[in-house]
Amino acid sequence: MNTTELKGNWNEKKGKLKQKFASLTDDDLMFAEGKKDEMLGKLQIIKLWN
Repeated sequence: MNTTELKGNWNEKKGKLKQKFASLTDDDLMFAEGKKDEMLGKLQIIKLWN
């Protein structure tokens, strides 16, 4: 799988997450190196409240 495919897959996943959890922003779903744990924590918190 190349970088373009990974970005496409991530964009698709972001769209689905935003549909399911309307309170998510693009910033919440920003996947920057070293920020994976922070992003996963935000998703877990949102899941608890929905």
